[in-house]
Amino acid sequence: MSADPLHPPSPNPASGRTTARTAAVIPAAGRGVRLGPGAPKALRALGGTPMLVHAVRAMADSRAVSLVVVVAPPDGALEVKSLLDAHALPERTDFVVVPGGGSRQESVKLGLDALPPGYDIVLVHDAARPLVPVDTVDAVIEAVRGGAPAVVPALPLADTVKQVEPAAAPGDPEPVVATPDRSLLRAVQTPQGFDRVTLVRAHETVRDDVTDDASMVEQLGLTVVTVPGHEEAFKVTRPLDLVLAEAVLARRRHNDGF
Repeated sequence: MSADPLHPPSPNPASGRTTARTAAVIPAAGRGVRLGPGAPKALRALGGTPMLVHAVRAMADSRAVSLVVVVAPPDGALEVKSLLDAHALPERTDFVVVPGGGSRQESVKLGLDALPPGYDIVLVHDAARPLVPVDTVDAVIEAVRGGAPAVVPALPLADTVKQVEPAAAPGDPEPVVATPDRSLLRAVQTPQGFDRVTLVRAHETVRDDVTDDASMVEQLGLTVVTVPGHEEAFKVTRPLDLVLAEAVLARRRHNDGF
């Protein structure tokens, strides 16, 4: 087991300074309605193991991550804690489960509130991205350590993108109003990494409903930078995504003994 997360980091004897430690917050309080009825999306099985467990392991696989805070459904914290206790997780990493809120933004804030002192870098990771490689996690952390206040993994777009005028009624044709230059666009993934002070300030300041935490930092007027994402860090949202995730996991197990 890693050091008690309630204690601050020890000084680095080589430099005389404290070594920044990294915590990950995984909001997993959503129902995942696009995957259909049943268990919340984060608790759906992937290769016989809940997606949430895969996501937690993906964060803990990074040796830089010493604490993972899982934000559970408001009425499901005990269930999620029992679930994590029932699966083998890296002993060097500490795990905390807290109840979430009514929105993703509120749940992330509750996860941040649960972080003890001594963690200067915070990752926010979607529970529905269970297969993000550890190299991507480490690249995000290193960019924050290098001085970036906010970092997102991102991929170039393969498809042409059209900006449209919304239809008057669902299913009606939508007029195209512009075709953005896709070379300037990126599809953003998680984990997103932040200087803790910056992320806390964003959650205390921004009240708009946003789809990711980096957008909140942008509203503070700070620069968000990207690092290369990975094609296997896709989000499992629809049934077809689950089929693809099963195939990726099966290939990993065959090739790497994952």
